Amino acid sequence: MSFDPNTPNLARMYDYMLGGKDNLTVDRAAIDRLVEHIPAAVPLARANRAFLQRAVRHLAGAGVRQFLDLGSGLPTQGNVHEVVREVSPDAKVVYVDHDPVVAAHARALLEEQGKVVFVQADLLRPAELLATPEVTDFLDLSEPVGVLLVSILHFIQDAADPAGMVKVLRDAVAPGSYLVLTHAVETLGREQAEESAKKVYRGSSTGGAAGRSLAEVRAFFGDFELVEPGLVHVADWRPDHPGVIGDEPLPGYLLAGAAKKA
Repeated sequence: MSFDPNTPNLARMYDYMLGGKDNLTVDRAAIDRLVEHIPAAVPLARANRAFLQRAVRHLAGAGVRQFLDLGSGLPTQGNVHEVVREVSPDAKVVYVDHDPVVAAHARALLEEQGKVVFVQADLLRPAELLATPEVTDFLDLSEPVGVLLVSILHFIQDAADPAGMVKVLRDAVAPGSYLVLTHAVETLGREQAEESAKKVYRGSSTGGAAGRSLAEVRAFFGDFELVEPGLVHVADWRPDHPGVIGDEPLPGYLLAGAAKKA
């Protein structure tokens, strides 16, 4: 895929919502349109990133020393390798994204980080992804891995079989591994706003979004055991302190959870 400055890019849009500088006018305009329909979009994005950071700290505190971040986007704004080193300086992180725009930025950003690898690969081919030299040489799948699917599965349509993709990942990792994810859910009474949001994303590099039910999101974890507090609103997963996200309550259509393989 060639670079198109006129097409909003999902990773750059997210970077803009997080207050980053790796974005273009077209990305900012797309988010501004999104906010017209869902005013909480930016606070939710920041709550999503805060959840990722809390989850990574929890996994590192539980002894996980390897992380596979799938659909990582741009590895900026307090991402996994920065957070995990607070707990475990020797931990290894593999970022994966299929977007060539992300690949170009990520490799430049991570050039001198050490113990961090970026892989440009298709998430929908997980067996091929896990067999790439970057993964096999860097991660030991016989030891626990933290598999991160944060705010990515709702951009994969059912026809592409995201459930099958996640099952391959669950089957591939060792006992003691964790699956961490966030996912948008369909909510009653918000049809117009949700459809408007989908239109914004359809015009971006991702091509669209797919909200799912609570049961469908729970099914991604398979037989992994959810850790407390379970599958909950993104701001309610082990918050650092009450009100850390802001004074206004966030709408409850972004779920978050982490689960462990027995």
